Amino acid sequence: MIVSMNGKLLEEDQAVISVFDHGFLYGIGLFETFRTYGGEPFLLEEHLGRLMVSCEELGINYTPQPLDLRSKIEQVLTANALTDGYIRLSISAGSEPLGLPSGEYSRPNEIIYAKPLPERNQRMYALGKPLQLLRLGRNTPESSLRMKSFHYMNNILGSRELRQYPWAIGAEGLFLNDANYVAEGLVSNLFFIHRGLLCTPSVETGILPGITRAFILDLADKLDIPYEEGFYRTDWLCNAEDIFLTNSIQEIIPVSCIYDAQGTEVWTRGVAEMHDPITLRLLESYRSAIQGGPL
Repeated sequence: MIVSMNGKLLEEDQAVISVFDHGFLYGIGLFETFRTYGGEPFLLEEHLGRLMVSCEELGINYTPQPLDLRSKIEQVLTANALTDGYIRLSISAGSEPLGLPSGEYSRPNEIIYAKPLPERNQRMYALGKPLQLLRLGRNTPESSLRMKSFHYMNNILGSRELRQYPWAIGAEGLFLNDANYVAEGLVSNLFFIHRGLLCTPSVETGILPGITRAFILDLADKLDIPYEEGFYRTDWLCNAEDIFLTNSIQEIIPVSCIYDAQGTEVWTRGVAEMHDPITLRLLESYRSAIQGGPL
């Protein structure tokens, strides 16, 4: 793999950071993942807006430049012989003396990775993906809002727990927070339809304010679809008309069923409920947006 590091294209074994980089020492770093369509990064400005807010809070002197980053992303795609790709933009705090920082991080490292997009699983998009309730709770964000940071241990431990459930092959793990409210998936935000209302957990539950999540809510506004961001127990999910997940790479993923920790299906999508009218409208509008059509 060839990566872009601080504006230079390098082979992966040449793209290295110091052992004194505070991204390595203390997890002080941020990243964004997104994909391209026809070589164009989707919702790039929105991803960079979230990144910039987090950089300011952490004292990392990095101001993303959309035009410059588009050029770098194009270079990385070309260098890896990709027309489109899964892009990760990482900003590491940079090298500083051992110990907690006394000032701003003035020398951050910018690294751009590109890899092939996963093969589209048409069966999953048609029939849905299982959702596994995790025993491990969603940890509390270190600040008022969860950042997309290098501190990813909660997700890693959740992923390890998911492997313990033999019935949950191909499933996404679902976190509850410390108050037992539904939070988010390991790598996704959650939506469900309840009595004709589009529902998604509030950012106050400790979830990452996902870019695709925000885009779905914007679509709902444009389509006059009623929605709310709230606090929900699992019984709301068990009585939902439809459930789906969102992330920037897989877009909108329907949920086929929900398992509890004992392997019991506590919710199952009925054959007649494959396409809830609200979900279908959102899917159609999303596809139109990524193809450059009207919303």
